[in-house]
Amino acid sequence: MAKTSDYGLGEFTYPRGWFMAARSQDLASGVFSVRYFGEDMVIYRGQSGQAYMVEAYCPHMGTHLGRNTTSYVIKDGMHMEGENIRCPYHGWRFGPDGRCNQIPYSPASPPKAARLKTWTVIERAGCLWTWYDPEGGEPDYGLPAFENYDALHWVNWNVRTLGDLDCHPQEVVDNIADKAHLEPVHGSIDMVSFENEFAGHVCRQVLSAGHKTLATGAGEPMTNDTWYTGPGILQSAMIGANPSHMLIAHTPIDDGRVRVWYGLLVKTANAQPTTADIALARNYEEAGVDAFAQDFEIWANKRPCINPMMARGDGPFDKVRIWYRQFYNPRAQAQAFQKRVDGRYVTKGTKVAPWDTIA
Repeated sequence: MAKTSDYGLGEFTYPRGWFMAARSQDLASGVFSVRYFGEDMVIYRGQSGQAYMVEAYCPHMGTHLGRNTTSYVIKDGMHMEGENIRCPYHGWRFGPDGRCNQIPYSPASPPKAARLKTWTVIERAGCLWTWYDPEGGEPDYGLPAFENYDALHWVNWNVRTLGDLDCHPQEVVDNIADKAHLEPVHGSIDMVSFENEFAGHVCRQVLSAGHKTLATGAGEPMTNDTWYTGPGILQSAMIGANPSHMLIAHTPIDDGRVRVWYGLLVKTANAQPTTADIALARNYEEAGVDAFAQDFEIWANKRPCINPMMARGDGPFDKVRIWYRQFYNPRAQAQAFQKRVDGRYVTKGTKVAPWDTIA
């Protein structure tokens, strides 16, 4: 399993950016244990409904705050109290700022060192998103709005946790430039154009091609506009007779291991989708999961590609890897990496990008 250092990405092990942490439904029981960026964490929902993410281990004696079902702290419903979370071992209570604000058996104020590390959490489009920065800075770009979620005519996605992958995220991100795999892996045919564009923290792919089974007519091309917002959130809009909007999110668990999610929004003719519309959307979702599984199987069974052996027609892997490095280095260096790649790269087709002509 290759590590970040093997790819020579930069001085940080994990990239700076917005990442998915959980689905909203994962907090049904109030607390959810996760591991990302080499650290164990718990996500919990306060009485207000706000979600918080804090480190998993109580500083008192190292107890995991989320993995307990037998303590009376849990049985008596004291685990979450207001916006606070309580340790199941000795009952120390921590606020959303990470500070211990009560030790139930002690008359003294909690030690100043009794605090948990915290992470920013935003709940949007049925998911929980967190900002990670090894330098500890505030976000330098915004979380996507996911505009079609809860919009008229659209069936919301049912985000699936696809599992954990022993693969460095570099191998996943490479896909954004990989023209040559589309026919043998995914069944693309009669490709009209394939282009990439790099603009700051966004990396885009626009594909116009037919498909062996998904196209609506013989040889009729579909247009897919696909983009990364930062290193871990990919969206793809399929423009055509049956519009859809895909989400693929991946978040580092440890160095060389990622967790992956998939979701699909589907547009319908009815402003308020009917039962039949929802059933059709779920069928599209199944087809999308099957298509993404084709990539997932490749990533799960390949050796690390430290230096791609590029051939004409592959796509600009070299540009993707330079773009990706901005997230593994101090943010003061980000513009230097961006300047090396910002622009449009045409692997097949003309220099008039399809998204320039789509209303």
